[in-house]
Amino acid sequence: MSVQLDVPVLAGSLVRLEPLTMEHAADLAEAAEEDRASYGFTLVPRGSGMRGYVAAQLARDGLTPFAQIRVGDGKAVGCTAFWDPRPWPDRPDSLRAIEIGFTWLAASAQGTGINAEAKLLLLAYAFESIGVARVDLKTDARNHRCRRALEQLGIGFEGVLRNWSMSWAPGEEGMLRDSAMFAVVSSDWPAVRRTLMTRLASASAPGPGRSGGGTAGG
Repeated sequence: MSVQLDVPVLAGSLVRLEPLTMEHAADLAEAAEEDRASYGFTLVPRGSGMRGYVAAQLARDGLTPFAQIRVGDGKAVGCTAFWDPRPWPDRPDSLRAIEIGFTWLAASAQGTGINAEAKLLLLAYAFESIGVARVDLKTDARNHRCRRALEQLGIGFEGVLRNWSMSWAPGEEGMLRDSAMFAVVSSDWPAVRRTLMTRLASASAPGPGRSGGGTAGG
């Protein structure tokens, strides 16, 4: 049985990460029906299937899911999660590593800094509150948009693991994908935090310099 995390609301200036509940389903259904062009490799249901998606996420062992709430209007515009918590072998109540995944955003929330701030909130909680040594992120190796976004956030690319995860690409149901693996370890965290803060400052500045457009699909 995986470790069950009890994470509070994580609040930033652009996004608030609330523990996912069925009350978020209506907003998320609307968000999922915006331009879906960026969802080719990511698990994002159609609006009509959102309640089933939320129920499945809440039941998934080892997953601590969040709704991404846009502070500007209070609407749920996507999801993200802590996933696959791994304890120390000799300390089952203490985590050594965790993954950030199952991330998606409505098209209107992409490129606004929400993705960067959500990563900052999750990474800060993982390293500074839980005390992990490592945080993983992964995406379909073909998802170059997501890979670029992670690299721009200062998150290190570690390689491609072949046939590592289930594919979410249309027409590939039941098939395996190659996963591009990224990670932040505890010694990386201060530099990654500075990079994320710089990206957020750019996103908040007037003019076209908005950032944080990609999402990671787990």
